[in-house]
Amino acid sequence: MTDQRWHYENFEPTGSAIGFRITGKLDEVQSPFQKIEIFGSTDWGNLMLIDGALMLTAQDNFLYHEMISHPALFTHAAPQRVVIIGGGDCGTLREVLKHPGVQSATQCDIDEQVTRMAEKWFPELCESNGDPRAELLFDDGVAYMANCPAGSVDVVIVDSTDPVGPAEGLFNKSFYDSCFRALKDDGILVQQSESPLMLLKLIREMRTEMGKAGFTAFKTLPFPQPCYPTGWWSVTLARKSGSFEFRDADARAKAFDTKYYTADIHRGALSTPPFVAQALGE
Repeated sequence: MTDQRWHYENFEPTGSAIGFRITGKLDEVQSPFQKIEIFGSTDWGNLMLIDGALMLTAQDNFLYHEMISHPALFTHAAPQRVVIIGGGDCGTLREVLKHPGVQSATQCDIDEQVTRMAEKWFPELCESNGDPRAELLFDDGVAYMANCPAGSVDVVIVDSTDPVGPAEGLFNKSFYDSCFRALKDDGILVQQSESPLMLLKLIREMRTEMGKAGFTAFKTLPFPQPCYPTGWWSVTLARKSGSFEFRDADARAKAFDTKYYTADIHRGALSTPPFVAQALGE
């Protein structure tokens, strides 16, 4: 809901709403898949909405993009081949390519218009699109993973919207089967997993479906995200086996800048709050 000065988003699953003071609509496009809108705001920079739901703000997107990327990449022993499913705003791709050991990063998003709008209104997120290691595909991510050669990927990052519409197929056993097969034995799957405060049922269901596909180890990492419902978000990591201990020394010695992620933040996120651990059976 938008009036002349504010954009409000009611989020039925959590019985809550969030609002941003806006300066006006900057752009809009109806793609074959969804409506994408860009608003200016007084305090949060540009906002991107998809089908009326806020996807990102210029002010706080780094929290999400860093936490969906760096914990998984520093947990893997030596990630070289990364696949991003979704992620059309390209912020996750930018973070992945900060790791010099990554040899290739494929981003597969079904909607090219998300990337084109990001290039226009969030150019800072797209600054690595021309990296020779980057491959940008505009295709069905479910089909891409189904056709991915077995044992060919080190890290799969599922940077998706909520589990409705075009993203609905990214939260079930069939998709996770494809991820499991494509990942090497030491590979890591990481997916955005909504609010650990109000949507623990969804996180449990995700982890159950991942388990049906063969993943045996899981870790849900929470982090602040003011622009999303409840102000608290998470990513869930899954492995075929092994632990989620990470390369602490490498994280501390990283040669690139981050705004939120540090080795200490990472270690703190591994400490699961008791109510989350109880709900997830940890």
